Amino acid sequence: MENTIAQKLEALMELQEIDSKLDTILKIRGDLPEEVSDLEDEIVGFETRISKFNSEIATLNATIDSFKNSQKDSEKLIARYKDQQMNVRNNREFDAITKEIELQELEMQLADKRISEARARIRLIEDDLNNTQSVLNERKEDLKTKKQELDVITSENQEEEKALRTERDKKAAKIEERLLKSYQKIRNNSLNGLAVVSVSRGACGGCFNVVPPQRQADIREHKKLIVCEHCGRIFGGVDVPEPVITTGRR
Repeated sequence: MENTIAQKLEALMELQEIDSKLDTILKIRGDLPEEVSDLEDEIVGFETRISKFNSEIATLNATIDSFKNSQKDSEKLIARYKDQQMNVRNNREFDAITKEIELQELEMQLADKRISEARARIRLIEDDLNNTQSVLNERKEDLKTKKQELDVITSENQEEEKALRTERDKKAAKIEERLLKSYQKIRNNSLNGLAVVSVSRGACGGCFNVVPPQRQADIREHKKLIVCEHCGRIFGGVDVPEPVITTGRR
C-alpha cells in the first residue's frame, strides 16, 4: 500500500531530525576529518616522491658501476695492446695498436666524466630526498596529533552516532528512492543541511522568506508535497504559534 502524502512528509521530517543530530555531532569535529584526509594524501605524495628519488639514485649507481666495469675492461685491453706492441713486425702495426690504446684511454676518460656527472646528480637528488624526508616526518607527526584529537572527539559521541546511523538507515529504507534522492540533493545544496522545514511565524524555516496564507493552508492539508519557491526546501508542516498569555491588572 502506497504511503499517503502525510506519511511521506512524516517520514522525511523524522529523517531530517536524525540527520540534523548527526550534523551537530559532525560539526563538533570541525575540519579535523578533512585535515586528517589532506595530510594522509600529502604523505602518500611525499612517499611516492621519495620512492622515485631512491629509484633514480639506484639507477645512477648502476650506471656508475657499469662505467667502472667499462674502465676495467679498457685497462685490460690497454695492457694487452701494450704487450702486443712489444711483438709488432712493422711501424704500421705499431701505429694501429697505439691508436687502439688511445681509443681505450679516451673511453676511460669519458667514463670518468660520466661517473662524475652521475655522482653530482646523486648529490642533488640526495639533498631533495633529505628535505622531502624531513617534511614527511613533520607531516607524519602532524597526522598523528590530528588523529589523536579526532579519536578523542569521535569516542565521545561514538555510541550516539552509531545508534543514529542505524536508525537513519531504517527510516531511509521506508522512503521511496526518488523522494529520498530529492531529499538528499536538497540537503547537499543547503548550507545548514535542512531539506525539510516547517513554516514558522509565516516564513520558511530554511530561508525565512514569507509564505503566503493560501500556501500555508495548502501545506496544512498535506495533499501534495510543497516546496519553498525561494530555496526549494520541502515544507513538512506549519508550526502553530504558542498562545500569548496576558495577565490583567487589579
